[in-house]
Amino acid sequence: MPRSPSPYRPRRAGVRADARRARRTGRTRRTARQGAARRRLGTADAARARLRGFRQASMVAVAFTGLLLLVFAPQEVGIAQDAAAAADTLAGLPDTVAVIRQVPLEALPAAAEAEIPPDSAIRQATQEATGTLRQLWSDFVANSPKYGIALAILLVAWAVTRLLRLALQRLLHHWERATALAAMTNIVLWLMAAGIALSVLVGDIRALVGSLGLVGLALSWALQTPIESFTGWLLNSLKGYYRIGDRIAVGEVFGDVYRIDFLTTTVWEYGGPDRPPGFVRAEQPTGRLITFPNNEIVTGTIINYTRDFPYVWSELAVAVALESELAYAIEVMQRVAERVLGEEMREPARRYAAILRTARLEMTVPEGPQVFVSLNDWAVNLTIRYLVGARAKRLWASELTREVTEELNRKEHAGRILPVYPRQQIQFIHPDGTAAPPGWVVE
Repeated sequence: MPRSPSPYRPRRAGVRADARRARRTGRTRRTARQGAARRRLGTADAARARLRGFRQASMVAVAFTGLLLLVFAPQEVGIAQDAAAAADTLAGLPDTVAVIRQVPLEALPAAAEAEIPPDSAIRQATQEATGTLRQLWSDFVANSPKYGIALAILLVAWAVTRLLRLALQRLLHHWERATALAAMTNIVLWLMAAGIALSVLVGDIRALVGSLGLVGLALSWALQTPIESFTGWLLNSLKGYYRIGDRIAVGEVFGDVYRIDFLTTTVWEYGGPDRPPGFVRAEQPTGRLITFPNNEIVTGTIINYTRDFPYVWSELAVAVALESELAYAIEVMQRVAERVLGEEMREPARRYAAILRTARLEMTVPEGPQVFVSLNDWAVNLTIRYLVGARAKRLWASELTREVTEELNRKEHAGRILPVYPRQQIQFIHPDGTAAPPGWVVE
């Protein structure tokens, strides 16, 4: 007998549809709220960035205004100090009483209600601008002897710094920190020369110190990154974190140092296994030059592969089947690695051991390759560990891989060292809990 349709089914379907719509609406609202929150965060970040830029621009404007005041009107710098002295003088005078005569409002002359013609306003503005330019020019002409003396001081400082740099380079050309010493000496001489020149222009050392303090404060806030970059260059020159030709890794930059400037460092980029698809994924040149600021020396981490010890440890993993003769496979891998890398590794291993002894680090350094064993889900990994030059890492890895592959393909290893590939094993269990025998087929 056919079953009659229930009158409640349409209603139930409608309830389920309403519930689905409610869930979709809830997800849509949550998504909208999350998007609005992200937009608010982005707006706040943008506002903070604009505020930071405005603050830096204000600091630069203050510094620039102070420098213009020192150059074009040095006699005006001491106005504040003269005003303070005048205020102190007036404060010492006795109190006086002023008598003011009251005059009726009707006795005052009537104010002129005539409007100023436009031509007169334009003429007055032109006269004010012309007067300002004439005043600037007269101040410049009046202070021209001071400008000449200040310029002569700077020229003498330039000549002294050039001669001193040549002398230091000639005397300390074998010392790797000679460049940093010469740069610091030049900076000190230039600061002294600039201070003397500004004191000649201003004429009052107190006003000079105050003005330079304001200018220095403004510039320190506005030029934080260049100052940090110069500090990083100075530290690198003194400490020798890296030099031209070293292979380094700084942040996401990996390559050989090509040029070191006061504010930036340029490297020839090298590839690596962590590079995204489409890039060179081996330690070989990519042909690109990358420049990064020197403040990474202060705020980041520097990895130098060739500074004091131009060798690195590397590994090659060879997977064999679980059914292989493990001791025999280890012996074969050890023999191949010794044949390929034995002579190449001995001298670097001795140098590495000497460095560790000098640093009082207790560690046994093998003078030949080693083979280590580890397990994964489907194979046994025989890992060959060896020491090679940092710039020849890929070359020796390729040579070792070729030798190991040719050795494993020899007929005398057949049945003893079994090749392997990712695999899965399925085991059937009977209802009574016993395992099905191999070859068992479901009936």
